[in-house]
Amino acid sequence: MKPLLFAFGLVLAFGGMSAQKPVWQPSPGHTQVPIWSGSAPDPQPVAGPEFAETTAKPWMDTGRPATGVSNVTRPTMTVYSPQGKNTGAAVVVFPGGGYQGLAIDLEGTEVCDWLTPRGIMCVLLKYRVTDVGAYPKSGPYPESPMALEDAQRTVGLVRFHAAEWHVDPHKVGVLGFSSGGHLVAAMSTHFAKRLYPAVDAADKESCRPDFAVAVYPGHLSLSAAKWDARQGTKKFVIHYPATADKDLGLNPDIPVTHQSPPTFLLQAEDDHVDNVNDALAYYIALKNAGVPVEMHLYAQGGHAFGLRRTKLPITGWPRLVETWLGTIGMISE
Repeated sequence: MKPLLFAFGLVLAFGGMSAQKPVWQPSPGHTQVPIWSGSAPDPQPVAGPEFAETTAKPWMDTGRPATGVSNVTRPTMTVYSPQGKNTGAAVVVFPGGGYQGLAIDLEGTEVCDWLTPRGIMCVLLKYRVTDVGAYPKSGPYPESPMALEDAQRTVGLVRFHAAEWHVDPHKVGVLGFSSGGHLVAAMSTHFAKRLYPAVDAADKESCRPDFAVAVYPGHLSLSAAKWDARQGTKKFVIHYPATADKDLGLNPDIPVTHQSPPTFLLQAEDDHVDNVNDALAYYIALKNAGVPVEMHLYAQGGHAFGLRRTKLPITGWPRLVETWLGTIGMISE
């Protein structure tokens, strides 16, 4: 089992990249803003400077290449304002990439291109990723909490700027893919206390998401957690009840409670990167805790398809999310 293998990176590794490695920049009219005024907390070793690479060939069967960002040590957010009628809702987007890189367009900017015409503000988080060493990489792990810190900080910043950005502070959600989906679950269960000392007034705001969308998430089952614990330079002991189901039991680092936000889950049963049991384990835990949760499973789809249309039915999932956002009162149905 290899949960959260960086499938995107595997393609980049064999894609025949050019020697030049530029830094990613958002489209014209959008600006990256550092989320930390000074040095980010809990820095980790990094292999080199930040860079972006684009696949030499089209990604999967979508007809277009994909771009990944690596070695992020200075996290930023890029705000994409809603177009047309503003619903007041905002979504902080977490691209996937196994905590080793970020699929910045496939699971980032293209999400904003989908949501902003529907009156939803998008905040694309370029969180810290360092392709150094083995798992565990980040999230609610003892070894490396940096991505979760960046996510907590960003949700607080959105609420702090809510009036200025015309956002309803009670309609701030998170959406992520693969490791970004794991980060969604981490944010949904680790919001009562910041992992870092408060920096300014933004850190006094709640970082609890009002809703959460996790697309092919990983690291959520007990079996995945046990695999993670054996990978790093420091081994961890996973504490769990003896009666826990190793496949459908929940990762103990994702402590679901009834305060976890309403959640939408999407997964393909033939996903060989993040097993379908990750999403199922999280669904069961949310349901048992009385959290409103909607889950959609498809027989085919694989992993890392993002929003790009293919011949498979699973690629119609964005419309399902729009309907769900209406049913939970985040946007008008």
